[in-house]
Amino acid sequence: MTTPYQLDELNRESTYGGVGEDADEREIPVIDFSDFTQRKAQITEALWHAATEVGFFQIANHGISQQAINNAFTTAEQFFALSEETKAQYPRPKGANVGWESLSQVRPSTGTPDQKESYQITRPFMQGLWPTEEELPGFATEMLDFEQQCWQVGMQVLSCFADKLGFDTDFFTQAHDPASGAYQSTLRLLHYYPTTPVEEQGKLWRAGAHTDFDCLTLLFQHEGHGGLQVCPGKEAQEGRWTNVPPRGDVITCNIGDMLQRWSDDALQSNLHRVRMPKTGEYTGSRQSIAFFCQANKDKLIEGPANKYPPITAEDFLNQRIQANFTKADGGGY
Repeated sequence: MTTPYQLDELNRESTYGGVGEDADEREIPVIDFSDFTQRKAQITEALWHAATEVGFFQIANHGISQQAINNAFTTAEQFFALSEETKAQYPRPKGANVGWESLSQVRPSTGTPDQKESYQITRPFMQGLWPTEEELPGFATEMLDFEQQCWQVGMQVLSCFADKLGFDTDFFTQAHDPASGAYQSTLRLLHYYPTTPVEEQGKLWRAGAHTDFDCLTLLFQHEGHGGLQVCPGKEAQEGRWTNVPPRGDVITCNIGDMLQRWSDDALQSNLHRVRMPKTGEYTGSRQSIAFFCQANKDKLIEGPANKYPPITAEDFLNQRIQANFTKADGGGY
């Protein structure tokens, strides 16, 4: 018998491992962020509609140049091209969300390792985890600059949600303060290993079905690297999945579990996964980059209606990490 998790989110996630069916008739909203300050009221309404009615959305004209995104992908590719021995010098510490890992993340929904490697960057906790200048010149500088640009966009989105939820406009900006030693928002570089095509999806996934730990995720897809599927949280039990075309000119966004709690379920976190490629599809390396807006460790997650018991962002994130890396960290519930 499976041992229950302490968090409701993890118990729900553990039930979402089935293949389900495709639902490509869903339209993915694309929201134009141009002239954000002048158009904020209009953008806020569009975001709220997308988040509450559809469950996921993409943003265009977001202010991060295509050159900056391309450079980030190139730099990430250079990191993953380093030898296993070199990358192993910068391992993800036990119970932490920084550094390099490979084939160690096991989703509660599948019980099998995601077929990928990743490198996590969380500003205050990177001591001893950066590649040297000899190994990868300029890596830390470029990644931190890109991380800051992601943070800016994330805070714009979250300020809109703050307005709709009745919080101060800068409520979430203060909760994700990068100047604080308790900052725990994370930039994650992802490399899904080359594979062979499948006729039908089996037990192994490039990334098993899950919701994210955070308030908001910004996902950058590499052109031509498909496989991402999403399912609105309110339709999770139906198991109908929409394929997200891999466009490089938009940011795909989803609500995370922290914001679902903070909104008393007004905003629901979105299930997503990365399936194995089918016959005739691209089967080589797949890259993506994600930025997770994770509230600072000392922030208390508590919605206006107190639907969930109060919990610090540190405790919440720690429980999610433990559930995903139980085998790698040698423990569990």
